[in-house]
Amino acid sequence: MSRSVSRLFVVFSQHATSRSVVLPRRISLFSRPVSTSKGLPSLTRYNEPTDWQQKLTPEQYVVTRERGTEVPFSGIYLNHFEVGMYHCVCCDAPLFSSEAKYDSGTGWPAFKEAHGTWERDESHTSIIRRPDNSLGSAGTEVLCKNCDAHLGHVFDDGPEPAGQRFCINSVALTFKPRENNKPEKPEEN
Repeated sequence: MSRSVSRLFVVFSQHATSRSVVLPRRISLFSRPVSTSKGLPSLTRYNEPTDWQQKLTPEQYVVTRERGTEVPFSGIYLNHFEVGMYHCVCCDAPLFSSEAKYDSGTGWPAFKEAHGTWERDESHTSIIRRPDNSLGSAGTEVLCKNCDAHLGHVFDDGPEPAGQRFCINSVALTFKPRENNKPEKPEEN
């Protein structure tokens, strides 16, 4: 009898294991960790294999690929107000315009909206949002839509009209100044 019971237990265990592996009943998208490891699909459409540790500085790697945060009031773009565009340090996608940047006093560069936002529609931006509880309370993580790079977080305490504050790590960004549209030299008579 015990042999039958143990055989039944083995068969049942194998069946339960294969069922949970092959046919998961429910996969929560909110608890899926960001990963760029081989074998795991991208959360977005970026499929180019990249050795991020060779491409990025150690600080950029920790922030963008391991969801780290730079020390407050230390970022190079905190007090940067040149006219231009902030791009993803990993894939160079345009993320935030300098026109949307403001001083939030929080220690990180802050933006009112992502580049490409139309009213509240972010479908044409290079960012995506994902729920995140790593800060100790419910929050929203901001990722690059092209390469899954962690950029920072967005909060609902920003300026009007949208009332949003994109709190972004400087090391996740590169800045490209707007080309000067200097008038051509006047013709000499």
